[in-house]
Amino acid sequence: MTTTARRIPVWLAVVAASLPMFMATLDNLVITNALPAMRADLGASIEELQWYVNAFTLAFASFILAAAALGDRIGRRTVFLGGIAVFTVASALVALSTESWMVIASRAIQGVGAAGIMPLSLTLLAGAVPARLRPAAIGIWGGVAGLGVALGPLIGGAVVEGWNWQAIFWLNVPIGIVAVPLALAALPNTLGARLRIDLPGVALAGLGTFGVVYGIVRGNDAGWDSVEVIAALAVGAALLVAFVLWERRAKAPLLPLRLFRDRSFSAVNVVGFAFSFGVFGAVFILIQFLQVVQGASALEAGVQTMPWTLAPMIVAPLAGFIAPRVGTRTLIVAGLAMQAIALTWLAFELDPDVAYSALVAPFALAGVGMGLVFAPMSTAVLANMPDADHAKASGTNSTLREVGVALGVAALTAVFTGAGGELTPTGYVDAAVPAVLTGSAALAVALVAALFLPAGRSAVRVAPEAQGGGAASATLEPDAERREPQPVG
Repeated sequence: MTTTARRIPVWLAVVAASLPMFMATLDNLVITNALPAMRADLGASIEELQWYVNAFTLAFASFILAAAALGDRIGRRTVFLGGIAVFTVASALVALSTESWMVIASRAIQGVGAAGIMPLSLTLLAGAVPARLRPAAIGIWGGVAGLGVALGPLIGGAVVEGWNWQAIFWLNVPIGIVAVPLALAALPNTLGARLRIDLPGVALAGLGTFGVVYGIVRGNDAGWDSVEVIAALAVGAALLVAFVLWERRAKAPLLPLRLFRDRSFSAVNVVGFAFSFGVFGAVFILIQFLQVVQGASALEAGVQTMPWTLAPMIVAPLAGFIAPRVGTRTLIVAGLAMQAIALTWLAFELDPDVAYSALVAPFALAGVGMGLVFAPMSTAVLANMPDADHAKASGTNSTLREVGVALGVAALTAVFTGAGGELTPTGYVDAAVPAVLTGSAALAVALVAALFLPAGRSAVRVAPEAQGGGAASATLEPDAERREPQPVG
């Protein structure tokens, strides 16, 4: 650690690293409650609403590992600042959009910017504070990450109801403008291992995933036996196979396949993918049920889902504390079982006239289940990984989870539209039920995968940043707490 880094006030470093991360984490979910308002204003179809979400998650998933590698080569703060700038400009572009294609393109650019922010903010924070204060600083960072996830739907609903949907993106602009000088003042520019960036791997993985998601999204409208859909699915699958083959021979692979030789790592990545597929696909359906069918305002829908979204804020830190004592498998299996039961429960409660009180218990059960999965999943990802592989391992898990989000939203919406679902009070519920049950089935698959995790206590001490919970928790680089960064200039 350099002398300059030690002179940086800890509070300033925490704010400088956490503010952009909070902005990007919040934006991942803040749009959910704004979707009905955006649909009404832009005349969007349900297919286009999917792309409002998926354009962000696919771009984020495609570039997160590449951004981390680029930061190692040219300076982590340099890439971090670039990510903030791209994210801020893209936010303004979304707010200025007057047609759906503009929103989708701008959301994709936002995802690229978020990929430059999320994997580097923790590494920069760890390099900016003295070693004795890192646990406290990282704990605050993790709490902010979880807060961004928990408050996303609520803040989105409040802003949409108080102003308009554009305001949720305009708010990012002043935050981004403030975040740049803060980062310059408080975060040292550091380098990591200067490995070649696997650009072919980035292209193959990104295009392959896009092809599969595109085919699923277009299936009902174009026809599952249409040339468009079959070609998209076939080309996407072929590119993903080519990605795996390429990664086996690449000198500096984007995704080191050797990591999957570890049983814990392999099992928990299946869990992460299926978990995100089921939960976030169901959230996409359920949020709109509250507004489209039950007539809740955007803010009311955000408040109504608080038993679900805020529970992980309490449960995830406790689960992170308990995991080394009881083992990750026990907590993950219990959490996934709770979520599968909760989604099944919700599916059978869905009715145009259902009282909100009937939804509180399954919402809370789902939230507690999510909290039991977040921190132990981060622990299991790194359980047997050497320090040098921590960033790749956690980045891989984050990537697969984001791909799970995109595929989950696409697949569950395909089930919804295939069952005749419409975005109307009378045409929603009958099709929403099988869609939510599909999400529950995905969580059951995740539960089966979790049974293959090693039993017993974890022998690995997991840094506090893995306990922040939320979508961001798997994007961390826990080894940053142990490394001495190389300052640039």
